[in-house]
Amino acid sequence: MPYTAAQMYGLVADVASYPKFLPWCAAARIRSRSQQGPAEVMEADLVISFKVFRERFGSRVTLYRDDMKIDTEYLDGPFRYMKSNWSFAARDDGSCDVAFFVDFEFKNAVLQGIIGVVFNEAMQRIVKAFERRAAELYG
Repeated sequence: MPYTAAQMYGLVADVASYPKFLPWCAAARIRSRSQQGPAEVMEADLVISFKVFRERFGSRVTLYRDDMKIDTEYLDGPFRYMKSNWSFAARDDGSCDVAFFVDFEFKNAVLQGIIGVVFNEAMQRIVKAFERRAAELYG
């Protein structure tokens, strides 16, 4: 990305702003924030709205600012499990490399089937939404 690692980290760490730019994200609420050693830990709820489904899920987001990493683990909601990881690596020219990993499965077989069909497209749309948001904020 043509932005600094710190800028991209800040964009992804700003969970409360997700409804402003992420597809299917209808609402976000930060339940709590605490400092645990070198990491900031927040518990957050996101409301995902997709076709006839509207689901709230809770997650624990661990922010490692010094390491430019963000880990998310599932707490409650429609998933059987969900985890994601972000990492941001500075490049010599001031830009950065962004790595994103997500793995999840819904409890609801119908919803899992729908998402399974469009999963790659959905992930591409989410990544593009982060890229557009970075351009708006830093471009």
